[in-house]
Amino acid sequence: ALIFRLEGKIQESLELFQTCAILNPQNVDNLKQVARSLFLLGKHKAAIEVYSEAAKLNDKDWEISHNLGVCFMHLKNFEKAKEYLNCALQTSRHDLTFMVLGKLHLMEGNTQNAIETYKKAVEFSPENAELLTTLGLLYLQLGMYQKAFEHLGNALTYNPNNYKAILAAGSMMQTHSDFDVALSKYRIAAHAVPESPPLWNNIGMCFFGKKKYVAAISCLKRANYLAPFDWKILYNLGLVHLTMQQYASAFHFLSAAINMQPRMGELYMLLAVTLTNLADPDNAKRAYNQAVSLEQSNPLVNLNYSILLYNQGDKKGALHQYQEMEKKVNKLKASNNMPEFDPELVDMAQKIGAALQVGENLVWTKPAKDSKSREHPASSCKSTTNQQPLGSNQALGQAMSSAAGYSKTMQLSAGGCSIRTQKLPSLPLEPESAADSGTDDLSKK
Repeated sequence: ALIFRLEGKIQESLELFQTCAILNPQNVDNLKQVARSLFLLGKHKAAIEVYSEAAKLNDKDWEISHNLGVCFMHLKNFEKAKEYLNCALQTSRHDLTFMVLGKLHLMEGNTQNAIETYKKAVEFSPENAELLTTLGLLYLQLGMYQKAFEHLGNALTYNPNNYKAILAAGSMMQTHSDFDVALSKYRIAAHAVPESPPLWNNIGMCFFGKKKYVAAISCLKRANYLAPFDWKILYNLGLVHLTMQQYASAFHFLSAAINMQPRMGELYMLLAVTLTNLADPDNAKRAYNQAVSLEQSNPLVNLNYSILLYNQGDKKGALHQYQEMEKKVNKLKASNNMPEFDPELVDMAQKIGAALQVGENLVWTKPAKDSKSREHPASSCKSTTNQQPLGSNQALGQAMSSAAGYSKTMQLSAGGCSIRTQKLPSLPLEPESAADSGTDDLSKK
């Protein structure tokens, strides 16, 4: 029966295990193997019945409780799953049970409980690189970079070739514009996962940050080949082509990204900038209107729209968008959530304000020269005199935020917290690895 299972002949294996259970019905291991085979066949309810019978013979077996929890998790009965998983931990603590319980909290959208679970797991098993990496990625999602870096560093200490930790650490360095160090990290990860779409996406955005645009496009095209439906990669490709003033190509990739992610206002803003440069102001206005309706907090959308309307001679509409921008900036100030904007952007806001004769009420002041903008506009504006039309030029920061955000918003799928232990016959059940279903969630929004 074991041989058949290893060969993938699950049905034949099940029949032989059932024969064993009939010959020796008091043997718990026989029942556990029957239930395991039923689980592998996707018959979770039948597996639960057999595991329940096994539990009557031995109620102190953590493996039975663990596997019951996994079966209930697949049936979407999360409360029962948590009950059995906690019971398994009370009987005997194991890394695998902590991982499944943490994944269960993430499936419910409860990141805080997941963090608490993984913290207990790390206390129990402080040298488990997989647990340290997952905990670091969760902290990264919440923007707690110091704790994230600490746990990812510990994971790399115990396993220097852990590509998920390498990718996450490189992403953080990339966010802080340390492109050369990030590339050195990605070089190590490339040996382990040479076909990872998020990896090539991040490498491409590193080259973009270094202003090596041809190399950036080459890497992003490879990432797009590996994951053609990943909107973040399409977003970045559109941004790089926009930077290179290849507006037709930018339109192609941004349109594809919008089809994949139709509720993101910044995509429509980039598309509007592209259409403006393609001399299609009517469709650019439609794109800006859609961006304004979707993006409730980003003042850059209103600023770029105001500039387009000003260039079209619609000063009333331009003034309205400028005032909307002011409201958003004041709201960000009031919430103490004001990002550092690009100095060129602030200068442009002051120029359009002066052109609309509202310069005395400017809500933005220029930041210090040494300030690094972490929230660049995906499309900011070049300074010009009042006698010239106001132009548009995409800035690097949004791209970097795009590259880094990929890892922040990651749902710990493929690079995040895959649970890959070998399915030996006597080992407890494991959920399907989240990593197998998505992109390494460590690349960039």
